[in-house]
Amino acid sequence: MSSSASRQAPRRTAAELLELLASMRFAVSLLVFICLASIVGTVLVQNQPSNNYVNQFGAFWYQVFETFSLYHVYNAWWFLLIMAFLVTSTTLCLVRTAPKMVRDMRSFRQNVRENSLRAFHHRAEFASAQAPEAMAGAAAGLLRQKGYAVRTRTDGEAVLVAAKTGSGNRLGYIFAHTAIVVICLGGLLDSELPIRLQIWLAGKQPLFDNMAIADVPPSGRLGVGNPSFRANILVPEGGQTRSAIVMVDDGALVQPLPFTLGLKKFIVEYYSTGMPRLFASEVEVTDPETGEHFPATIKVNEPLRYKGVTVYQSSFDDGGSTLELTGYTLRGTQSASFPVEGKVGESAKLVAEAAGGNDALKDLTVEFSGFRPINVENFAAARVGAAAPKALREHVASVTGSAARPGQNEDFRNVGPSVQYKLRDASGQAREFHNYMLPVEVDGVPVLLTGVRDNPDQDFRYVRIPADAEDSPREFLALRAALQDPQARALAARRFAMGNRQAAGGGADEVLTGQLQASAERALETFANGGLQSIARFLEGSVAAGEQQRAADVVVKLLGGAVAGLRSVARERAGLPPVPASGPQAEAAHAWNQAAVAALSDLFLYPAPVLLGLKDFHHVQASIFQMSRTPGKNAVYLGCLLLILGVFSMFYIRERRVWLWIKPGGPGAQALMAMTSQRRTMDFNQEFEQLKADMSALPPHHQG
Repeated sequence: MSSSASRQAPRRTAAELLELLASMRFAVSLLVFICLASIVGTVLVQNQPSNNYVNQFGAFWYQVFETFSLYHVYNAWWFLLIMAFLVTSTTLCLVRTAPKMVRDMRSFRQNVRENSLRAFHHRAEFASAQAPEAMAGAAAGLLRQKGYAVRTRTDGEAVLVAAKTGSGNRLGYIFAHTAIVVICLGGLLDSELPIRLQIWLAGKQPLFDNMAIADVPPSGRLGVGNPSFRANILVPEGGQTRSAIVMVDDGALVQPLPFTLGLKKFIVEYYSTGMPRLFASEVEVTDPETGEHFPATIKVNEPLRYKGVTVYQSSFDDGGSTLELTGYTLRGTQSASFPVEGKVGESAKLVAEAAGGNDALKDLTVEFSGFRPINVENFAAARVGAAAPKALREHVASVTGSAARPGQNEDFRNVGPSVQYKLRDASGQAREFHNYMLPVEVDGVPVLLTGVRDNPDQDFRYVRIPADAEDSPREFLALRAALQDPQARALAARRFAMGNRQAAGGGADEVLTGQLQASAERALETFANGGLQSIARFLEGSVAAGEQQRAADVVVKLLGGAVAGLRSVARERAGLPPVPASGPQAEAAHAWNQAAVAALSDLFLYPAPVLLGLKDFHHVQASIFQMSRTPGKNAVYLGCLLLILGVFSMFYIRERRVWLWIKPGGPGAQALMAMTSQRRTMDFNQEFEQLKADMSALPPHHQG
């Protein structure tokens, strides 16, 4: 192969590559890929924590989707690469074709010949007694009246009249393709690309560990002049900040702000359903460069704009409320309580010595994750439901944050504050709990609701603990402790048996009374070792299948009476008066005992040795803001305008061209007219016929 041929081969390859990049089919192919990626980004929720996707799809499909960055499609490297190729392809296409189009728009195509015009489908011939110049002037005047731009050219004895209108149609192509370039550039500028470039090229490293902002190294901080970003920030009442957090995959970068934002007051109003009706933030903005400061109010859809940064009211949260709680032990034969203090967002160590040296609390840490002063719950099901035992998650149906249909508001009640916390053991395992401060009446009994779940993807499962006269769980927990005490169980069984003997008028056989006492004590012991589940297992192993239901009814009735006796023993130990034996108070006590049996059984499924009840609090609100600097939005607005103009031009502006070749003939002149358009529609045919008729009406000539 010669040296000249070897040099021409790379040139041909480069030319072919350039031809491919500038081709329409390549740009359309890229648009198809972008549309498919957009569908994925719409169907699959984007930018969620990794564990959410693992729980939803499983480890295998999570890894497959993560390989292609489907969880953050719009910032994936391949999506940005496709966008870059689309910009390049469209730009090359514009550079190659736009000059030709502009020249064609300005050209009247005066180089046509008579033979060329005879090849047109839409043509007509005229004869006139006027000279060619006079006929050309009359025809040019008519075309100008119809909105055509006209040029004439003399070619020997002949005169060519060239006219055109609707040349702006070609601008539609230029505007539409320019719009694609401008919108893509604006989108790339407002995407994570500037931040990704700083990670790839400038050594920025997202942080994956919790740390104070003051301890963040320079590699974890972006510049104040960062061209574009989207960040979030939480500001408690009375607090202020100059730094926001930019999330990058599962990590974060600190974005310094060109001003200080302080929250003076957070305002929230609720509908009767508990859904927020309005939330707004009264803030103060301080410019550190000039010392200028001014107040502002940020509401939903009413953001603050200052120094190129837009601050949106996104949501609200707890800002570090201080909490006073009472800890109640749930293990052993003693019912002990101890104080616990904490702050939302912080953790505290449970001290076993404070609970009477209860080793079950050793190495337990409580992490306070949330506090809500208002909880509006739907009690429609609780009002109409039976008093039969329910699944734990059916004890209460929370609809806070959702709107009720008209006519249902009577089912919604504010049940007061609640606290949310995690109990973490020495191995690092944790469960989350949600406890209400005030009792709620369910099935006619005031109960304290305490919920538990193993992970955030689950619903809370609630235990209903009957409250005492002081709206506390103390009497129930004293009953729980008595249930674990064999002496208390024996005393309660003896009192239950003697009570039945007295109810029978004292005539009951002592042997039967002893048997009843033994049965009651055995029922309490079985119940103390596993709740109703333990009794069910005992019946399955000792009673024939056909007799189990009848035996269960007897045992449950026996257990209810024994628990009532056990409650009397517990009240005596606590120095409380006996439960009334008759009247409305006795009926309320019976309902309380039934709720206590269900709660005692549920406690065996409650995976914590301690119950934390909210005693007092000092509420601190916090506002969550979303901050963004989006210089590309103006480019996107411009691109949208160009796209609208381009589409309008291409679809609603029709280019039409007319030529008249006028030459001497007979006593005057002979004219040949031809007309063409990009789209030969019915309107174009009618326009040609009208123009032909108008031309034939020009005096003094006749149609040939």
